[in-house]
Amino acid sequence: MVAASPKHSLKAELDKIAELLSVLKQEQQDLVAADIEHLSSLTPHKSALVNDMAALASQRHRALAAAGFEAQEAGMEAWLETAHDAAADSLWQELLEQTREAKELNRLNGLLINKHLSTTQGALQTLRPQGPGGAIYGPSGHTTTSTNKRGFIAG
Repeated sequence: MVAASPKHSLKAELDKIAELLSVLKQEQQDLVAADIEHLSSLTPHKSALVNDMAALASQRHRALAAAGFEAQEAGMEAWLETAHDAAADSLWQELLEQTREAKELNRLNGLLINKHLSTTQGALQTLRPQGPGGAIYGPSGHTTTSTNKRGFIAG
């Protein structure tokens, strides 16, 4: 049986990264709009795409190893130098560029998530009583001071 060429999975990897970019852009729009419900629906799809991409990269790495190259990105660069395949080189360069774009979008989305988290934590902090015996709302809905505190003793 002849092993697949390292080039074999590049088109499929490009298709998956393009789909991931689309999901990341939608995720960013949802974060800006604070559309948490739609944002939550993207997570399983995003996870599946990342898993598919990892499987395709593993397939490419196995093909590189079978061809006598390192089973990683450096091996792909070395294979491209010896293969003299302009189409494969073009696909690879496009894959690298789109991967960089996806990493940057993911980084920016992480910043947006942290901003939302910080805002939420700030809002929660405002609702918490400040200082010892701080005012809290009692069962009647009126403000009371908390004097009935329970301690924790570890033995």
